[in-house]
Amino acid sequence: MTARLARTTSSLAAVVLTAACTSYFEIPIETPIRPKLDVSAFQRVFVAGFVAGGTEDVDGNLETTRLLRSQLRTKSELRVIDADALPLMEVALDGHETPAATNVDKPGDKPSGPPTIKDDADLEPYEHVFANVEYWKRIGEEYQQPLIVTGTVMFAPQARSGIVQRDQEVYDSFGRRRVVPVRTYMERKGFVLKPKFIFIDGRTGTVLHSENYREEILYNANQTSPALSSYFELMDRLIPSFLSTLSSQRIKGTRILLQ
Repeated sequence: MTARLARTTSSLAAVVLTAACTSYFEIPIETPIRPKLDVSAFQRVFVAGFVAGGTEDVDGNLETTRLLRSQLRTKSELRVIDADALPLMEVALDGHETPAATNVDKPGDKPSGPPTIKDDADLEPYEHVFANVEYWKRIGEEYQQPLIVTGTVMFAPQARSGIVQRDQEVYDSFGRRRVVPVRTYMERKGFVLKPKFIFIDGRTGTVLHSENYREEILYNANQTSPALSSYFELMDRLIPSFLSTLSSQRIKGTRILLQ
């Protein structure tokens, strides 16, 4: 028993001595992530515009086109083409039956423009435009056969109510503070962003890849947030995933080395 105790004591002493003599170093590292789409055949990218809807407070087509072009200029090796966004709603409706219009001023009046898109169901009549190979091939020829980025953007207000857990500070009779979880019923409102990015080969007009995203943000019912700022906050969450489709990204981190 005495010998075993002596061996155990010696082992613990060795561990403590080793730990005391060990130095810790944090080494910064970068892990490359390969892109989802091979764009080596393209020198240019054309963000062509989007079929957008949900709220009139934010022009989803214009804002998304501007934002993606800006991001691609700084974080992609492809040359970004500056041109007007394509009238995709008009192209989709050309030669097809017009969906029920919601922007009619009075009964009997003719629609003053393309129908208003309020929800996902309103997008369906326009989806076929992305499969129009001849149209996209013609656009590709006009802009020197770039990679074309297009799709749909739904940005809409939403409201939700239910039980929410939040942390609350409490103090006991001695003034000691602690944080306890509290479940309360709350009404919240905010926005949901649902873009679908479609990547088209400008040489052939065919779809190469598409991805759907969904992000939402909710605030207390008595809190007011501008729609545009909420849109940019939600897009900020999606941009890294969008960029990783086209170009390799690097995730920064650290490793611990012992010496």
